[in-house]
Amino acid sequence: TRERIRQIENKALRKLKYHESRTRKLRDFLD
Repeated sequence: TRERIRQIENKALRKLKYHESRTRKLRDFLD
């Protein structure tokens, strides 16, 4: 169903944003 697709997309987006923030922090730490 469309609702299930939305849930999966939200999960993926959240994971992506979380990963992005982690890599950004790591980059700041390395620089």
